Amino acid sequence: MFFNGLTSVRYGKTISKAKGRASVMNGRIPNRGFTLIELMIALVLATLLLSLGVPAYNDHVERAKTNKAIGDILTLSLAIDSFRLRNNDRAPDTLAELNMDVPTDPWGRSYQYLNIVNGKPKKGKVRKDGKLNPLNSDYDLYSLGEDGLSKKPLNAKHSRDDIVRANNGGFVGRAEDY
Repeated sequence: MFFNGLTSVRYGKTISKAKGRASVMNGRIPNRGFTLIELMIALVLATLLLSLGVPAYNDHVERAKTNKAIGDILTLSLAIDSFRLRNNDRAPDTLAELNMDVPTDPWGRSYQYLNIVNGKPKKGKVRKDGKLNPLNSDYDLYSLGEDGLSKKPLNAKHSRDDIVRANNGGFVGRAEDY
């Protein structure tokens, strides 16, 4: 056996004494990878984090889309009110009369508009609350929401996700919150 300070050779095998541990080298580097249990624990932890993070992210995205629709409806309401001031209290027949780029809602559909005060809408066209009272007396302005479907009363299943203007602009938000 012969010793050179860090390693010693005995019977053809190299023994390393680095960092106070002896390991047999046999001419190759010892395998220091992860065990199956360690990999499974890491996978379980990653899955747990994703299962908590993805729904929170999706909720955040939906809230952001709802807030954008509320902001768009408020902007369009201001433009309609400005139009009425310039035109002797006449509301526009369509949103195209506003002479502005009318945005689409966050779900890619156009905003719904109904002139009530000047248009004398046909019976059944005006949006109504759960007690079938009209939401507005001047005009209806709303987004069809995420599902793209809507019914006239707000308590209908397809109307709950709509973003509506109610009380002549006193409320703008999700129909289910009205």
